Amino acid sequence: MKLKLLRTLVASLGVAFLGVASAQNLNAGDTAWMLTSSALVLLMTPGLAFFYGGLARGKAVLNTMLMSFIAMGIVGVLWVLVSYSLAFGEGDHRFSAYVGGLSAVGLNGLIGGVSGTIPTLVFVMFQAMFAIITPALISGAVVDRMKFSSYVLFITLWSVLIYAPLAPWVWSADGWPFNLGALDFAGGTVVHMSAGFSALVAAWVLGPRLTSSRRNALPHNIPFVLLGAGLLWFGWFGFNAGSALAANQTAALAFLTTNTAAAAAMIVWVLCEVIRGNKATAVGAATGAVVGLVTITPAAAFVSPLAAIAVGAIGALCAFGVVQLKNRIGIDDALDVFACHGVGGTVGAVLTGVFAFTTGSGVATGQQIVIQLISVGATLAFVSIGTVVLLKLIDATLGLRISARDETVGIDLASHQEEGYSDGGAAISSPVIMPAGD
Repeated sequence: MKLKLLRTLVASLGVAFLGVASAQNLNAGDTAWMLTSSALVLLMTPGLAFFYGGLARGKAVLNTMLMSFIAMGIVGVLWVLVSYSLAFGEGDHRFSAYVGGLSAVGLNGLIGGVSGTIPTLVFVMFQAMFAIITPALISGAVVDRMKFSSYVLFITLWSVLIYAPLAPWVWSADGWPFNLGALDFAGGTVVHMSAGFSALVAAWVLGPRLTSSRRNALPHNIPFVLLGAGLLWFGWFGFNAGSALAANQTAALAFLTTNTAAAAAMIVWVLCEVIRGNKATAVGAATGAVVGLVTITPAAAFVSPLAAIAVGAIGALCAFGVVQLKNRIGIDDALDVFACHGVGGTVGAVLTGVFAFTTGSGVATGQQIVIQLISVGATLAFVSIGTVVLLKLIDATLGLRISARDETVGIDLASHQEEGYSDGGAAISSPVIMPAGD
């Protein structure tokens, strides 16, 4: 029974992940679901802006939120111009196992096409939403100190040179981890590991905030944090269940496991706070829920609802532990992006091998875990090395850091000549005229 179920699942995913033209007729229900899912995933980026913005200090709320919003513009254009083609464009070349072709530059030839049972352009749009939120996730590690112009250049290069080649590794029939048998339903490696480890590298290269900035860096608007987490949770149903690319049993399973893992992780995170002798906090509950959503992402349609509880709980325990070690690590990952997404994505990818119904091809659980670890290791190496190279190049040209004076005054004023709060919530009480610049 289990083997039959997963073979049906894998067969459906074979069409879903390839995104190539099919002779099948369009299905109105599938198309409607995927249009809705695309909108849900897009909503996650403004949700992330609120989540990160509330966690930042008042002097940095606008800059923090804008780093998410600007990704919607930059990556939205790049995806149409070149990134989609590099990710999913057809091409018979020696590197097809590592990157797509250039056949779909400018979405050439895709209008009117069909992928599975949905229009190809709907598949393009759905994948664009993943490409948008992934670099935005990185921003949480560099808040309050990275030049906005440098950040814009970084996500421009990162989305084209790192995200686009990485996406087909596990989502295309040509991808080498896919052919190895790696399982990643909705982006544990592609989205969360890539963002989490890039964030850790970025925080290390950029260096820590000023001591005064870190000392005053308590979350300034916790209702924003809860609002953002709620929007992320809501949008995540499109993120995971939409990855079935159809309104079917696969989507139903992913929908259920997504909610279950988030709920379990939130409970475990709050319990960890209480066990450590602290009070249950709203920030902790919100963070735990997000970690659960991250951890279940690669496994969403491969595990049972009961296993989803374990996935969420284990993910929360691991991420909570890393947050407690944050000060010992000595890297100023301002909003714990690595703990939430790097650790959560890695744990989720490994647990996918542990709890999957079956691989559908007779591969034993132990062997599947080894395959998952290979995919995890390759992702870690590719994104870490790539991120270091990009940041070093940008630092040598534009520079990465705002000045100490600008950080003291506040990055909102220094970089945007705006304040999030005109009085009371702002870090300064009198207007400061900053020269136009970064």
